[in-house]
Amino acid sequence: MASRMSKKTRLTVAIVIIAVVAVVAIVLSRSLSSPSDSMPQSQNATDFTLPTMTGVNITLSELEGTPVVLNFWSIGCSACRQQLPYLEDVAKQSGGEIKVIAINMADNAANVQRFFGDYEPTMIVALDGKGEIFVNYCRDYKNPGYIPFTLFIDSESWVKYVKLGAFISVTELRNKLSSVFGITIH
Repeated sequence: MASRMSKKTRLTVAIVIIAVVAVVAIVLSRSLSSPSDSMPQSQNATDFTLPTMTGVNITLSELEGTPVVLNFWSIGCSACRQQLPYLEDVAKQSGGEIKVIAINMADNAANVQRFFGDYEPTMIVALDGKGEIFVNYCRDYKNPGYIPFTLFIDSESWVKYVKLGAFISVTELRNKLSSVFGITIH
């Protein structure tokens, strides 16, 4: 009977070890392949000019002197739609201290207009219908194509923070803005 207990104990230990290794492998694979955020080596943001939902063009370099939250999104992305109100809140509450540019990188102007309906966002809604700016930024910041994709650009046009995936709350977004830019939004 003692040898059976020993065999059972060894079997139990082996199963526990295999289970632990499997859990660690799953966690590591998810953390390596899932959206994340990072503080990149400072790099000058690539300039662009895009049409906006209001019909005027926006050029990133013309906003130099003001921190910018640059977000890529699409209507078909549920996490993007969930995050848009947080970006709009920051645009409203910052009083112009921060510019928020939400670049739709997949939908045509009519669909974006229909999405917002009669609501006129405070944030700048730009249109990158062919996704060219999105592709450039994905290449520059090693994004395999995740959306939402958000970058914080300082007043001198340096990218200071990159987030792949959505902010889970307006509080998380505000806290990150405070830590990166030192700007508190109430």
